[in-house]
Amino acid sequence: MMAAPQTPQSAQYNFPPLLLQQLSAIKAAALNDDYAYRQVVHLTENIGARPTGSPQARAAAEYVATELRKLGLDVRLQQVIVPHWVRGAEIAALVEYPGMIPNASQRIVLTALGNSTATPADGLTADVVTVDTFDELQALGRDKVAGKIVLFNEPFDKQTAAAGLAFAAYGEAVRYRGAGPKAAADLGAIAALVRSVGSADYRLPHTGFSFPAGIPAAAVTSEDADLIAHLSAQGKVRMHLTLTPQKLPDETSYNVIADLKGSEHPEQVVVVSGHLDSWDLGTGAIDDAAGVVIAMETAEVLQRLHLRPARTLRVIAWMDEETGGSGSKAYTAEFAADFPHHIAAIESDAGAAHPLGFDVKVAPAAIDALRPIQTVLQSIGATVFQPTTYPPGADIAAMSDAGVPAFGVMQDTRTYFNYHHTAADTLDKIVPGELRENAAAMAVLAYALTNMKEPLPR
Repeated sequence: MMAAPQTPQSAQYNFPPLLLQQLSAIKAAALNDDYAYRQVVHLTENIGARPTGSPQARAAAEYVATELRKLGLDVRLQQVIVPHWVRGAEIAALVEYPGMIPNASQRIVLTALGNSTATPADGLTADVVTVDTFDELQALGRDKVAGKIVLFNEPFDKQTAAAGLAFAAYGEAVRYRGAGPKAAADLGAIAALVRSVGSADYRLPHTGFSFPAGIPAAAVTSEDADLIAHLSAQGKVRMHLTLTPQKLPDETSYNVIADLKGSEHPEQVVVVSGHLDSWDLGTGAIDDAAGVVIAMETAEVLQRLHLRPARTLRVIAWMDEETGGSGSKAYTAEFAADFPHHIAAIESDAGAAHPLGFDVKVAPAAIDALRPIQTVLQSIGATVFQPTTYPPGADIAAMSDAGVPAFGVMQDTRTYFNYHHTAADTLDKIVPGELRENAAAMAVLAYALTNMKEPLPR
């Protein structure tokens, strides 16, 4: 992963002493400023949750645009047509199970998944079939699945997450949230449940995107998934389930695109970004108001220090990362022809905890070219440049796939999935000092990319 450092001559050419001094000044300014925190307070507490299609999401785009105009950036709202799905009642109970006391029931804590359809208004009652894998579901066949509620009981690997590989654990479990309801529906199930994709056992259900399946679909807490599995091992389990979400007509929303024009190569663009939309259970603090505000602070720091980038710095607050990526698609449709002039793209969408460095999808020689940045960021421990074969951010994936050097801010994610997509994703989960570290890391990398003598190799 770690290649040999640059030769002194090449480092001095790309990172002359003045640029290194500027990068150190940017780091210090970001570490001693509360601009990003003040912005995240407003987005999460004054505006609140920002699901696509909601008035809050639209207000958030307008707010961010206004704030970036105050900084002197050239700002536009790029129209994006987004889905508008809203949750309704969410009630479930086990009404038949082994050892049940007469006239008793057991409440089940759950929340509807995105794209879930509704049950009848008074709910539905059916047997529950529990499986751990897609292969187990297929082995049961239509005869044992049709007319039933299927529970996918794939646990989130907390040991993997605790070891610092939370997104690897998430990738293993989240496939059941995404594709499980459709797989169950294809075998005739009348509803699907998925064990929540998260690492905290606080009886918190984790919502999220699932592919349209035409049946009610929900995430149950890990505790309740265990309960259902244990009782199912003893005999028949029946559930009464009521979900009343609605799919409303699509709405007009916006990406916020704000440029700080380059002084030498304005046609060359470096993107810094986070996504503005969130799920509705919490207030979307760590997912992903934090990413938006550290991108905003990148521009704020440069303006405060009167540093003009040689290339254009473009701040983007993406819309609809959570429910289909229509914001990224709209940007690609308009700017794909300019991707050869996009020098790099950075996205923060992994929380707000201490930054460790960056996930990078770049040519191997590009990592060598960035060695001086590690020296600048060493004091905050954000020195890792971890190569990845996947785009390190959903919204910058199209740019990455087109060859644009792509960077994702790598945070300490050991506790990220305690709160991700839950009602607990709220402002108190953000540590102001760690948010400042993230702002410093993004701003240092971004300004370096705008002012290096030579663009990164592709």
